[in-house]
Amino acid sequence: MGLDSALKIGVFKEELKNRFRCVVTIDNMDTICYIPSSSRLSNFIDLSNRVVMLRPIKKRDAKTQYSVYAVKYNRSFVLLDLSSANTVIEKQLPRRLFNFLGSRARVKRETVIDDYKCDLYLEDSDTIIEIKSLLSFGKDAVLPTVYSERAIKQLTKIKQLLNNGHKVCYFIASLYQGVEQVRMNPDHKEFYALFTECIEAGMTVAAFSLKMSSGQALVRNRIEVII
Repeated sequence: MGLDSALKIGVFKEELKNRFRCVVTIDNMDTICYIPSSSRLSNFIDLSNRVVMLRPIKKRDAKTQYSVYAVKYNRSFVLLDLSSANTVIEKQLPRRLFNFLGSRARVKRETVIDDYKCDLYLEDSDTIIEIKSLLSFGKDAVLPTVYSERAIKQLTKIKQLLNNGHKVCYFIASLYQGVEQVRMNPDHKEFYALFTECIEAGMTVAAFSLKMSSGQALVRNRIEVII
């Protein structure tokens, strides 16, 4: 696999108490690096002694030199930068894979619609896209895995947006390309109830798996969603 010259390879050692910091061995030296995830990655995968891909941080006031970008899992890399999923999907929207959305000529990021900050907004069709990253390493995945007050508030607002006449598409982005289906978790009753109410109000749902190619994350294919 050809690798972008700006990327570095290291060996993950441990997450620190600060959830955005970890130790990675780079060129035989233990280095503190940034983890771009609000959740501890140890909740999803044991990263100890795994090969990781790192991106340099270009901000002048950055406290660390590198950010953890992906981890080697089996014979390929899996994206760990959960925030990158929005950018990946935005760049790939012109593909035929997304024809079900209609026109994507005018796409805006983080636009505020009726006091709701959209991940992506399609002006042509007044479609709000909410993107949820999923990190799971089996063929079958569930969402959500943990309670999230933020996710509850988002669905409550999405229901209002739908009732106000806006279109909403709820995207699930599996960072591991081996996931074949995503099942919405009925054990999280409040989330599940709101999710199904949004579907009844017109929300559409689509899930995709991502893959890494030459250090870049791409949308691989569409996968099944079981409500």
